[in-house]
Amino acid sequence: MFQSGQIIQSKPRVADVDAGRHWRAKLGFILMSTDLAAEADFKDMAPEGVGVHITRLKTDDYTTNETLARHIDDMAEAASRLQPDAQPDVICYSCTSGSIICGEDNVFREIRAGAPWAKPMCIVTGVIDALRAIDAKKIVLGTPYLDEINVAEAEYLSKAGFEIVDVQGLQLDTGVAFGQVTPAYWKKFALEIDDPSADALFLSCSGIRALEVVEEIEQAIGKPVITSNQAQFWSCLRRAGVMDELKGFGQLFKHSGTEVMSKT
Repeated sequence: MFQSGQIIQSKPRVADVDAGRHWRAKLGFILMSTDLAAEADFKDMAPEGVGVHITRLKTDDYTTNETLARHIDDMAEAASRLQPDAQPDVICYSCTSGSIICGEDNVFREIRAGAPWAKPMCIVTGVIDALRAIDAKKIVLGTPYLDEINVAEAEYLSKAGFEIVDVQGLQLDTGVAFGQVTPAYWKKFALEIDDPSADALFLSCSGIRALEVVEEIEQAIGKPVITSNQAQFWSCLRRAGVMDELKGFGQLFKHSGTEVMSKT
């Protein structure tokens, strides 16, 4: 029994060690401080042996092209906080509209500056990977955004080679409002805006709760549905060499994504 003042000397032992709980891959995500959806989505999708590491980027709860452009200023510092000792395999900036306004190359540069050990990623890169994987040529775009952001996103996707059949936004201007829209409404909205001529429907924004109903929407419209969180997580998994076909999160996960494995 220990008594106050007693000297303690532990017996020598050799502990059993392994590769840790996240032995397959570790994924890092830079979320907006206002994002109410992405963290739960990632944890829902994470397969066994894959770790999800989160940090938050302080952001204004007012989403315009001007406020989104400021995200780049703190990107490197945010990336440096993502488990530098564990060193995630991939670090992704988790904002669709911000990825577009800041620019993929600029985001990658800042993530590399803060976390040179990780493959840099951002949502719009994952979205483009996903749309190409499902061989989508014509898409309908649905968002929670103001139209100034919708224009920028439609232009960006058009330049990436996709024909934008229609764009509809909910005209919301805060991240908190994005996350308060119910999954049932996202399904209703998706069914309203779908166009028979489109190959796929893309519901944009990491802060919306569309992943929860993605398979219900696919069954109703008979075509693939891409959401921001689904697309970025799929692409991050593939870049980290995890090829699992996850169930319950849409047709995208049936695609191996071998073409994105070597991308940086």
